[in-house]
Amino acid sequence: MSNEGVDVRKRRFLTGATAAVGGVGAAFVATPFIKSWLPSARARAAGAPVEVNIAALDEGALVSVTWRGKPVWVVRRTQEMLDSLDSVAPKLADPDSSAPQQPEYCQNKYRAIKDPILVMVGICTHLGCSPSFRPDASEWSMDVPGFFCPCHGSHYDISGRVYAGQPAPLNMQVPPYRYSSDDLIVVGEDPATGGGEEAA
Repeated sequence: MSNEGVDVRKRRFLTGATAAVGGVGAAFVATPFIKSWLPSARARAAGAPVEVNIAALDEGALVSVTWRGKPVWVVRRTQEMLDSLDSVAPKLADPDSSAPQQPEYCQNKYRAIKDPILVMVGICTHLGCSPSFRPDASEWSMDVPGFFCPCHGSHYDISGRVYAGQPAPLNMQVPPYRYSSDDLIVVGEDPATGGGEEAA
């Protein structure tokens, strides 16, 4: 076959254009398939891990995210808040966090992996209400910062440990979580394995 009269530039352009259009078409076809691998909103609500960036979280502030349909609070505690933990311990129902309301790696007075950062499910253990964050002791009837459930009057310290004699029987729950970097927390995965927890 003779190549006489063939415009090589035109042929290369048409070949390149066809390849480009084919590539775009393949991307459009592949996108729904790839998206199907990502967890749906329902799956995320059912327990897929949630990332929380705490880089901009100020001392004494709280940020809330949703994990498994529940509010999860992340609080950057001040040194004053941390100092209050020992003083309230004698007034608490479970100061050593003996009840399994937290992973083993958070069974300490801070109920945390890193002392200043509290990660906790924001639900009262009495009837499932959502307590109020009281970062300033002057804002409520206790002499230290903490959490207060206005529905039935349960008080918690700044680690979510319940005071003795309250309607709430247990400390607030600490979910499994890990740090993927200094400023990024993954709620729903343990630090050792990166795997989630089956229990709600």
